[in-house]
Amino acid sequence: MSRLPGWLGRVGTGLTLMGERLDRRKAEVEAEAEDDVTAGLPPAAVPAPAPARESVPPPPAYAPAVAARPDPVAAIPWGIRVAGEAAWRLLVLAGTLWVLMRVISAVQLVVLAFAAALLITALLQPTVAWLKRFGVPRGLATALTAIAGFVLMGLIGWFVVWQVLENLDDLSNRVTDGIDELKRWLLNSPFHVTEKQINDIANNLSDAVGTNTEEITSAGLQGVTVMVEFLTGALLAMFSTLFLLYDGKRIWRWTLKLVPAQAREGVAGAGPRAWHTLTAYVRGTVLVALIDAGFIGLGLYFLDVPLAVPLAVFIFLGAFIPLVGAVISGALAVVVALVTDGVFTALMVLAVVLAVQQIEGHILQPFILGRAVRVHPLAVVLSVAAGGLVAGIGGAVVAVPLVAVTNTVVGYLRSYSQEQALRQASAAADPPPPEDGPEAAAPEPPEPTKTPAPAPTPVPAPPSAPVATETLAGQE
Repeated sequence: MSRLPGWLGRVGTGLTLMGERLDRRKAEVEAEAEDDVTAGLPPAAVPAPAPARESVPPPPAYAPAVAARPDPVAAIPWGIRVAGEAAWRLLVLAGTLWVLMRVISAVQLVVLAFAAALLITALLQPTVAWLKRFGVPRGLATALTAIAGFVLMGLIGWFVVWQVLENLDDLSNRVTDGIDELKRWLLNSPFHVTEKQINDIANNLSDAVGTNTEEITSAGLQGVTVMVEFLTGALLAMFSTLFLLYDGKRIWRWTLKLVPAQAREGVAGAGPRAWHTLTAYVRGTVLVALIDAGFIGLGLYFLDVPLAVPLAVFIFLGAFIPLVGAVISGALAVVVALVTDGVFTALMVLAVVLAVQQIEGHILQPFILGRAVRVHPLAVVLSVAAGGLVAGIGGAVVAVPLVAVTNTVVGYLRSYSQEQALRQASAAADPPPPEDGPEAAAPEPPEPTKTPAPAPTPVPAPPSAPVATETLAGQE
């Protein structure tokens, strides 16, 4: 019995050592397995041992609470966010317009020639339609209309040049007499102008002409270049007019194919309205210009002002530039009357020009153009100035009809989009009727009879179409 405790102690010690050896062996086996897994991985992919977590003490009770930072987008005020969203879109639009203007400036001659062809087509198109109503073929009607129109314009130009050359000698003599009379009027006027001052002005003018001879010569050469460009543009306008008169509808349909399919319907509806606005503008402007040129030309003829017919033609052409053209052409007529017939005749011509322009602005344009072309005077002035800066006289002529057509197109597209939105809203509010199918073909429940039944038995709904039965009952 005395040896039993020692034996039990040795057995316990052996078991403890055996457990420690088993734990070490288990750790070695796990390490070898981990080494086998990480043996084929690159060094960067080997997971690093997790660092020991440091215990962070909680903040003291007296520490102030820190609010969470808001989202940066939410921290920006609403107005600044809206301005930023609008700003980058405006920058993209401005960049697009700038590129478009650069392209137009590069091909300015072609653009102006095509614009002139559109204006001439809008003027001649009714004649083609009138001839076609009488059974004339489309090609022959187009040829007759175009030839008659171009011959008429050529005859007008030839007549103006002939009148200028015919009256050139008489004009020079009358200009000399008018300058002498103007000189005498200035000497006797209350402005206290002396003869020495008048002679100094004349000498300065002659010296300026003699000094700038090279500039005048270069201006003449530049005028030859401008004439060549004008003839080229006239030929382009003639060919474009022929094709627009003959095949305008097919050209428009081909243009619609370039428009995205989603916007094609709206653009197709805006096109005829834009063409109606353009034709109304051209016909009204031609009629108003004829009335202006006729009345002012008659006034110049009865006042015995030289070059009355060329001045009337110039007034007619100037009427195509609203506001500005009328002022310039009227001022030219007054200057010619001043240097040829004296101050009194110039004042009479000024009275005639002002009276005709007042009648035009307050009676003719509202009555002839009406509601077809309605552009604010400020928009007219700004568009004429911008067109003149971009493309000279041609740009000033095209600016106002372009603004009128753009106004019509934008107004129609706005109305069209509102109508589409209303259609979609009404379609969403009124769902379509159910389609034909096995559910819709379910028999309707029998109508209740007024004869009282002793023991009414409920008729169960067909098991195959409960939904259709409820729908039909609700419709009743």
